[in-house]
Amino acid sequence: MSIRIRQMMKRFGSTEVLRGVDLDVAQGELVALLGPSGSGKTTLLKIIAGLEWPDAGELRVEGEDWLQLEAQRRRIGFVFQHYALFPHMTVRDNIAFGLSVRPRAIRPGRDQIAAKVEELLSFLQIGHLGGRYPAELSGGQRQRVALGRALAIEPKLLLLDEPFGALDASIRRDLRRWLRSVHEATNSTTLFVTHDQEEAFELADRVVIMGAGRIEQVGTAEHIHDYPATPFVARFMGATVELPVTLRAGRAERAGWDLTALPRAALPEGRGTLFVRPGDVEVRPDPAGEARILSAFSTGSTWRLELEDAGGMRIEAELPRRGQPELQQGASARLRATAGRVFPGGTDDGAAQPSAPIPLSKEIRR
Repeated sequence: MSIRIRQMMKRFGSTEVLRGVDLDVAQGELVALLGPSGSGKTTLLKIIAGLEWPDAGELRVEGEDWLQLEAQRRRIGFVFQHYALFPHMTVRDNIAFGLSVRPRAIRPGRDQIAAKVEELLSFLQIGHLGGRYPAELSGGQRQRVALGRALAIEPKLLLLDEPFGALDASIRRDLRRWLRSVHEATNSTTLFVTHDQEEAFELADRVVIMGAGRIEQVGTAEHIHDYPATPFVARFMGATVELPVTLRAGRAERAGWDLTALPRAALPEGRGTLFVRPGDVEVRPDPAGEARILSAFSTGSTWRLELEDAGGMRIEAELPRRGQPELQQGASARLRATAGRVFPGGTDDGAAQPSAPIPLSKEIRR
């Protein structure tokens, strides 16, 4: 099912939760809505499901106006973070529930329902659990049952709200790969909400970054990582080092820094801000260097440093522990940014326009 959302707006009291959201999702895509708490991603998902109603905007699925359809007529499969399984029902009965409560005119026969349930139990690799109750299952098994219940009605659209948020990290990793295989096998159109970057980028065809009720950027993992569109996205993606720079002839300059590894950008001359991840700061001890190491400690695999540069800015850097020269507190060092994103103006200038590398150094894959 293809989805078209235009100028979607939603307010709870005086709080604007969605502020003119536009989004298109193609048939068969798996799209992640990624952002911090309060960014509006779950509200957007609930509006698509018919569990919330917008104050303004358009929602069309396969060209049909879904704002004119009640939730039960949308054929949505919805999986919640906390499963929402019926505790008094067995696994088989939970999966069968959506089919068994359909109006009599469109309800499958008892044998058809039973066959569908057995098919899903096998597909989800939980055939041996059909007679158990939710309290007898692990978190990962419950999540599979919840997904089976959503798939049983053969939904036009599968929606997942933080589907793995209540699970341990190792179980989440296994279920992410499994969910991707389920998506490909069913060729469903799937949207899922998460605040976990690794989860979003591993699973999704495209990722939608949301912040404060707006879509900040839509793209692939590589594109968003390398070319954040706004300061918000840069910070969200871990670029916590923010350096005032001077822009001259498309180059960023700052005293005591080697910024020659950054691509030339189509930006107006004047002041700008460079966003860098701590892992993209190269530190070389040098008695003639203009930066000073304030602290250094090892996590086992990495060095974490706090430094002060020539302009008095305190910054953080992360370096692989192996193969590094000795890093002593109080030592002088040279600094080099191996990657980063430049925006014109200062960090307090609002929504700055992103830098445009010349030329684009890598093709963005779909």
